[in-house]
Amino acid sequence: MEMQANYIELVEKARRGDRQSLNQLAAVARERLRVYVYRLTLKEDLTQEIVQESLLEMCRVLGKLKQTDRFWSWLYGIATNKLHRHHRTEKALKKAAASEERRRGPLRERQGGLENLVSQELKQIVSGAMQKLRTRHKAVLVMRCYDCMSYAEIADSMGCSEFSTRMLFVRAKKALQKELSRNGFGKGSFLAALVVFGKMTAPSEAAAAQLTVPVAMTKVGVLAGVAGLATTKTGIITATAVGALAVGTATTTSYLGHHAGVPAMAPRAETLVAAPLGAPNAAREKYWYYFPEGPDGPVMLRAELRGEAGQSSQQRLQDDRANYCYQGGSVSVNNHRMWSDDMSVMRLPTDSRTVTSFLSRFDGKSSDAQPVSARGRGLLVIVERQEEDGQVRTTGPMTVRHSNVLEEDYFQSDWATGATRVDHRDAMHARGWTYTRIRGRINGREVAGAARVPFTYAASREQSPWLKLTVADGATFIDGPAGAIVQDPNGSAVARYPQGSFLRGMNRPWMGLHVMDTVRRDAAEQRISFTTDRLDNGRDVRVTVVHESNKLVYTIDLDADLIRRVEFLDADRIVGHLDFEYLQDLDGDLSEFQAPARTAERTTLKQAQGLLWLIQLANGAFND
Repeated sequence: MEMQANYIELVEKARRGDRQSLNQLAAVARERLRVYVYRLTLKEDLTQEIVQESLLEMCRVLGKLKQTDRFWSWLYGIATNKLHRHHRTEKALKKAAASEERRRGPLRERQGGLENLVSQELKQIVSGAMQKLRTRHKAVLVMRCYDCMSYAEIADSMGCSEFSTRMLFVRAKKALQKELSRNGFGKGSFLAALVVFGKMTAPSEAAAAQLTVPVAMTKVGVLAGVAGLATTKTGIITATAVGALAVGTATTTSYLGHHAGVPAMAPRAETLVAAPLGAPNAAREKYWYYFPEGPDGPVMLRAELRGEAGQSSQQRLQDDRANYCYQGGSVSVNNHRMWSDDMSVMRLPTDSRTVTSFLSRFDGKSSDAQPVSARGRGLLVIVERQEEDGQVRTTGPMTVRHSNVLEEDYFQSDWATGATRVDHRDAMHARGWTYTRIRGRINGREVAGAARVPFTYAASREQSPWLKLTVADGATFIDGPAGAIVQDPNGSAVARYPQGSFLRGMNRPWMGLHVMDTVRRDAAEQRISFTTDRLDNGRDVRVTVVHESNKLVYTIDLDADLIRRVEFLDADRIVGHLDFEYLQDLDGDLSEFQAPARTAERTTLKQAQGLLWLIQLANGAFND
């Protein structure tokens, strides 16, 4: 701290015109600047030239430096610009070529003194790889890894934003890894190569022996890590190299979703909810939405929500196995997925403007998020929002195509290993799926059925959802892998719909959203109005879907993330209901829960009616 104060004082005196301080500053800056420039050029004569020109420029314009604590980033910027100017001129290129032979002697002497540190062959490979990098790539690697400068300081030096600097660092890492791979080195060699190069270019053997590259200096942050790999033309890439962001590091993450066994249930805590994108409670929000089967399929979610200074922050991870919330040093594993604390519908960046506008009309909340039109499997969408001084800034969504996002560091839990883990899940949510009994009455007819409900994406791959619902003396509705089929009382197929048609408006939590949002989004897809009311017990909500004179009234358990009851109304008169019973344990006789058998009968495929099929059921539209 004292050295930092002395250095700032020296710069300040020199800036005010003190000649002695200026000479002293130039002497101090010369050696540090020489090491920096040599690492960019690997040419002694060119290094001396750039350093001399940079120091002269420093003396000439030092009075214009406004922030003395940014002196080094400012000086590095001068040197980097001088080097760019050198490479852009024909004369400088010829001079660099002519000086190559003169460079070898000094370089060999330097390497000879470090022979005990690294092998000659490895040095040649690393040196060759570094020389092939662009100047900006070398500059950001040197400033970050050897001078341990912050991204903000590097941004000042390079005249760009901090976020752009982070992306540049990722591209520089990728470029170096690519050059190393051409010589047979794997991804894990990146950090070792940085150490080797640092020792090669150290100003002395003593400095080389002490040189290390802190692992923390190779980190860039999740958003910049993914964004740094995106192309500028389309913003859509195959990001198979994203996993290299943590190469050579010792991970401190704990992927709770893969833990075997589930600890005993902890006492219930207050249900944690999170602010949605654009809510006033979060000053800064970052969201990663992953659609493994495309925008129309399930979604995984990672969210970072940070309040104003002094306020709490929260991380959410809803991957293919569980729902996590990290806050205050504790990780909660929950039954439920995230919902909006103001009861508004959770938006997705893949929503069309039409759907977004419709949702805004019925939940009273507008959205400033920009929709994306990218389609296809393995789609990752990244959105960031920041509120500062009352101004809201939302970054344009970034889309990345990547088939293995769930295996990458930025979709793993990255809270500290010492974080307290509290598992709030009940037995069926810990298992990942369960069976459901359905009982009810519609227009005087008894209704009975069963279903298999997966709660996670991973479970849905092994225990796929299905539904079988029978109305006394009427039709049977079957939905499963064979499709959605209506059978008459004799068991003959009378109508066939696309798979999933009869799961609309029902329990579909494997979609990755809270079932409350799934129901409302099912309604919004067909432009059907709805209202949402939180009940006095604080645990349940009532979602009322209104279509002409008909209503579907859902009672939804927020904590369990389940539909408990659906009531059918016609002109505000109750005409039926369905109650859902979920099995916590699967011991005993389960013969009633047999997956529907495939049928060989073929009928014309009809257009799915979405959530309206339930209203048609209540109105007897499927009766013979």
